[in-house]
Amino acid sequence: MKIYVGNIAFSSTDDDLRKAFEPFGTVTLAEVVVDRRTARSKGFGFVEMVNDEEAQTAIEALNGTELGGRRVVVSESRPREERPARHEKRGSSGQENNSAK
Repeated sequence: MKIYVGNIAFSSTDDDLRKAFEPFGTVTLAEVVVDRRTARSKGFGFVEMVNDEEAQTAIEALNGTELGGRRVVVSESRPREERPARHEKRGSSGQENNSAK
C-alpha cells in the first residue's frame, strides 16, 4: 500500500520516513518529494509497505503525531489528479503580443 505523509519537516530525509514506519512492518519505499530545481523538500513524501494491514496500522498510529518537530498528516495515497498542461502566457490569440510594430 502506498501511504502519503504530509506536513513533514523540510529537513526530513528518506531514512527518517523509513525509520518512522519500519516498527509497523516491511517498508519497500520511503521517499521525501523534492523540488527538481532547488532540491529542497516540498514538505511531503510517500511510503510503500508490503502488507496492507500493517500499512493501515501505521497510518492510524502515526497520523497526527509529531515527526521532526511537525505534526504529520498520514493517509492512504490516492491517485494523482490530472492537471492541465502549463503553457507560457500569451495573448488571447495564442500568439505572442507584438502590438508595438
